Amino acid sequence: MIPASSPIFERSIYMHPKSYSILGSHGSKSAVERIAQAVFTVCGFFAVLAVASITLYMVISGTPALFKVGILDILFGTVWKPTAADPSFGILYVILTSIMGTALAILIGVPIGVMTAVFLAEVAPARLAGIVRPAVELLAGIPSVIYGLLGILILNPLMYKLELKLFAGSSTHQFTGGANLISAVLVLALMILPTVINISENALRSVPTEMRSASLALGATKIQTIFQVVLPAAKSGIITAIVLGTGRAIGEAMAISLVSGSSVNIPLPFNSVRFLTTAIVSEMSYSSGLHKQVLFTIGLVLFAFIMIINISLNRILKKGEAKQ
Repeated sequence: MIPASSPIFERSIYMHPKSYSILGSHGSKSAVERIAQAVFTVCGFFAVLAVASITLYMVISGTPALFKVGILDILFGTVWKPTAADPSFGILYVILTSIMGTALAILIGVPIGVMTAVFLAEVAPARLAGIVRPAVELLAGIPSVIYGLLGILILNPLMYKLELKLFAGSSTHQFTGGANLISAVLVLALMILPTVINISENALRSVPTEMRSASLALGATKIQTIFQVVLPAAKSGIITAIVLGTGRAIGEAMAISLVSGSSVNIPLPFNSVRFLTTAIVSEMSYSSGLHKQVLFTIGLVLFAFIMIINISLNRILKKGEAKQ
């Protein structure tokens, strides 16, 4: 028998170490794994169930008015008078306003957001990035009603002054006091910036450093590396940022209701307009009967828009990855 103090005994311990496990035996490991798998499956099931439940509820609540009023009368009608003696429920201008307002906000906000993300991830010194990044995160935490109040106090007066100069002496223009489509677009563009910046910056930082080093070693400048190597490599994350920013823009209600004027008009820059979300918010409290059913139909249209945008952008992303 080898004594415990013998060098041979010590070498045998190092050569044949005894394994320990905080989970115990193989059987207990398998039980833990089965439980974990069951928990993950239940969580995934509830996520799918939530989406399916929302979809089913919107379809059940939004379709009755389509048959009572008529699909064409609702979707392509231009007159919105739900409380008149002979009510009209046309939401074409509301749909066009949401499409145009969201598109313009994306066109303004996405380039600014992506370039800010490039600045934070690739260009900014550490100290400056440490100042800008918390400011961006603070923008994400500001309630939407605060954006609306700032729009009323700052943006609307400026738009009204511009409106007075452009339409001075006009007898046909209906002055809005600055509450118009331009004000709504600018507020939306500001509100989507935190989403676009944060997700795009994370995507840029996830690009391997070796790709940057290889590009620089081949003689490319830093700007060339950013635009020809880093941004294409982070394309999937940037598209995700655009998708989420679009969802934020098209689903916003409170801030837009304060700065857009909330009137159903053709979506021209200096017209007071109403978005799909603000149509629901502004009238749901006093609606009843068919009027309320049509508001649920507007919600169904909004839900369909968001689904179409997400599916379309995801398909574009998959096609781009397939080509690569």
